[in-house]
Amino acid sequence: MTQKGQNKMSEPVSALNGRSYDGFACVVETGLQGMITIRSDLGSKPLSKALKSLGVSVPKMRSFAQADDVMVAWMSPDELLLLCDHARARSLTAQLEQALAGTHALVVDVSDARAMFTVTGARAQEVVMKLSPIDFATLADDEIRRTRTAQVNAAVWRSGADQLSLVCFRSVAGYVMGLLEVSARKGGEIF
Repeated sequence: MTQKGQNKMSEPVSALNGRSYDGFACVVETGLQGMITIRSDLGSKPLSKALKSLGVSVPKMRSFAQADDVMVAWMSPDELLLLCDHARARSLTAQLEQALAGTHALVVDVSDARAMFTVTGARAQEVVMKLSPIDFATLADDEIRRTRTAQVNAAVWRSGADQLSLVCFRSVAGYVMGLLEVSARKGGEIF
């Protein structure tokens, strides 16, 4: 409860408040998503132990590992992106910071600096195919690609049957949603 003269903390909101578009594929900004960047020596025992406590392992290059409520993705030779429930991001960040204390590592909650989208449907990959230079014929089910979507950086992976997920910076979420909407318009199928 606020009193006169006190600021009320705002509730977190996603970049586009769950905006969606239904074309030949369905595009959805997924809403609040916990995301934690981990920069470290990916071969270190403390990192392996910290991730093991969450039920995941350090993923191989360009892949990801999942437990029930946590996914960790390889982003570069010294960087991982951990996805979790938005409500858990702060506590998991603190837990990972503690586990990696004394090692050369950086753990940052980037949940509010990123946006996430899903593209779903039998032709979902056609939507992203028009925007990113990914060879979807070679994209494995457990593979993540750092790429670009038109003019902005993004990461893309298969997140389910007939579903792709895409992460980008929050500052370009409106631009990316516009791209995905245009790409998913009925009549724009490429096969």
